Amino acid sequence: MTVSILLFLPVIAAVITAFIKNGAAKHVALFFAVAELAIALLLLSQFVPNAAVQFSVSYPWLPKYGIYFTAGIDGISMIMVLLTTVLVPLIILTTYQHQYKNAGAFYGLILFMQAGMLVVFTALNGFLFYVGWEAALIPIYFICALWGGENRVRITIKFFIYTFAGSLFMLLGLIYLYLHSPAKTYELSDLSSMGLTNLQQAWLFWAFFIAFAIKMPVFPFHTWQPDTYTVSPSAGTMLLSGIMLKMGIYGVIRWLLPNVPVGFLIWQNIVIILAVIGIVYASLIAFNQKDGKRLVAYSSIAHVGLIAAGIFAYNTQGMQGALIQMVNHGINVVGLFFIWDIISRRLNTRDISLMGGIAKVAPQFSIAFLIITLGTVALPLTNGFIGEFLLLKAVFNYNIWIAAVAGLTIIFGAVYMLRMYKQVMHGETNELTALFTDITGSEKLVLGIICALIIVLGVYPQPLLHISEASVNNLLAEISQKVSAMTTK
Repeated sequence: MTVSILLFLPVIAAVITAFIKNGAAKHVALFFAVAELAIALLLLSQFVPNAAVQFSVSYPWLPKYGIYFTAGIDGISMIMVLLTTVLVPLIILTTYQHQYKNAGAFYGLILFMQAGMLVVFTALNGFLFYVGWEAALIPIYFICALWGGENRVRITIKFFIYTFAGSLFMLLGLIYLYLHSPAKTYELSDLSSMGLTNLQQAWLFWAFFIAFAIKMPVFPFHTWQPDTYTVSPSAGTMLLSGIMLKMGIYGVIRWLLPNVPVGFLIWQNIVIILAVIGIVYASLIAFNQKDGKRLVAYSSIAHVGLIAAGIFAYNTQGMQGALIQMVNHGINVVGLFFIWDIISRRLNTRDISLMGGIAKVAPQFSIAFLIITLGTVALPLTNGFIGEFLLLKAVFNYNIWIAAVAGLTIIFGAVYMLRMYKQVMHGETNELTALFTDITGSEKLVLGIICALIIVLGVYPQPLLHISEASVNNLLAEISQKVSAMTTK
């Protein structure tokens, strides 16, 4: 089996789903999403956790211009493939209580976006990577613009301009690498083996980093995020926060670090400082949020800031911590946004100050909300703990004082997340919350799966770490050799 079926099935599924009438569209989309998960699990069962690229394909596309359809999966890619294929069916399930106009188009766009993201996570040709990057952007723009909330057009246009402009910087960087490649190719193996000068790498770093930093987002490239997350339909917000922002983090690991390792080290300290500023900045703003969905959006910026700091600390703990925390953050943030989707559907508001006492009338919902909250604040034996522990250890090894400030994300996050939970769930019920009904059906299924993942990955994260370990060690070893060779010239 090759990676081709994983990449093309969602495209075919998107076309089929787009023509399905409203009532059946969600069921067809869920069927294809579960089938995609089954394919990913089959690939996982055949995956050998070493540093080799597996299930690879390479088809001539525009060979005259060095463009090939080259894709494959190593340990780093496998983590992202699993994240994407697990979350998409869960996100589709979260929509079962909603009615969408032109539902076929809505679910078709979700599946097409999944295809674009999987191309990004498996592409080994720079041009193919760029195509996947843009292919994932187009459907989420329409999902937000057509099915979003108030001021959605203005806000999604800002989001599109931000991310598209960043993509152009990356395209320029890829073209620059192509022009300087002796083989005149976009293949990652050829691009990453070039001996660019330190000055070339220092400038080329920003061409890639700006695109990736906007997508993540990292301070100060984050300004599109809170508004977009808030006005997007819940499924769109989950796709953006749970999976799409990981494209930026993955891009740093897969494309920025191998191609410009010296540039990475030149700007390392600046990026870590920006990431830590973002942690503190987003956490302080989260304290003052009345809208629960917006609070989770700022919380996401803080958590991603810690992931970015861990990657740029440039050690094994940072890379491994970033990969497992991408999975954990995706699970937790989808859970939190679904929690607020349930609340807003029942109460027609997300204003935290108007709530209270929901735990008394919805005990199952209360337990699920608590488990997801504890995973988000990285309580030991929940999934968030091991990731944040590894990331903080990585930053600590880099600089103890920066690590001390970065650690504020755990303290601040615990305070505003637990305060949010207490305000919403405890106290006395009021006229608004007294009639709140407990979770049923698809809501119970989604929250049950998310809570199970939080506990299982918290108690025993080793299988996930084992998948990526060899690839991470191999990547860092190759980068060290390149940097050593450059500095001895």
